[in-house]
Amino acid sequence: MSRFGRVAVLFGGTSAEREVSLRSGQAVLTALQQSGVDAYAVDPKNQTLAELAASKPDRVFIVLHGRGGEDGSMQGALQQLGLPYTGSKVLGSALAMDKSRCKGLFRALGIPTADFRVLQQADEASHELLQSLGGKVMVKPANEGSSIGMSVATDETTLKAAVASALAFDSDVLVERWIDGRELTVSVLGDQVLPIIEMRTPRDFYDYQAKYQVDTTEYLCPAPLDDVLTKQVQHMAWQAFTAVGASGWGRVDFMLDAQNQPYVLEVNTVPGMTEKSLVPMAAKAAGYSFNELVLAVLAQTMEQK
Repeated sequence: MSRFGRVAVLFGGTSAEREVSLRSGQAVLTALQQSGVDAYAVDPKNQTLAELAASKPDRVFIVLHGRGGEDGSMQGALQQLGLPYTGSKVLGSALAMDKSRCKGLFRALGIPTADFRVLQQADEASHELLQSLGGKVMVKPANEGSSIGMSVATDETTLKAAVASALAFDSDVLVERWIDGRELTVSVLGDQVLPIIEMRTPRDFYDYQAKYQVDTTEYLCPAPLDDVLTKQVQHMAWQAFTAVGASGWGRVDFMLDAQNQPYVLEVNTVPGMTEKSLVPMAAKAAGYSFNELVLAVLAQTMEQK
């Protein structure tokens, strides 16, 4: 794999998703090294950009989840250093990270997404706001991932508490109409839309615990949907992915209501990459081993000028 040269794998970082990034990054690093790639670890929490540049990588594999790695800032820095890197570029990364602005864009383009409001203070939460969104809502920081800071509210008291909790992570809080239905996700690899996954959990929703800390979550891949609905959801995933300027690889999350109407929730430009994560699961259903998936993502950097 000498064609890739030296590959710096960026993982860890300082975001609220550091622990998940450490697991994802180690899995990617191991896969690259097993495939004969001269890959090495770089943790921006402990190593500066100057130190990264001094290590003279030929390209960079970004496995930083959340702020500082998934929001366009690292992408911009790497462009200034002239280093090819995996995944979305500056605009796609920055826009996809901001859930509230993404939803505004989806709405403008006619891509179905749940009704929502954006709050900056807990005292903006009210009974009237709750009722305008159907009486039950999902509250989340606008710029976090891995379900961090998310909670469900069904009355004014729980809504104020949920907004206050989310404000600990972000200055903008997304309050979104609750959609009672099935949780789906669609991965993208290059110009290929991978098989849909349905996540089923006995918890209130697919939260941090359901993702990483319990073994009660069930994954169905390909999701049990008919052909027409499968194509509709995959098409919407591609629409949402390209609408925010994402590229290379990523994942689009959905809710599917009782009438089989899909709603786009968000676009993830550096999703989890442990061997049990959703993108590797979808890639496996499409015929990729974990190592092949990692190499396919890295190979995209060969096309960069």
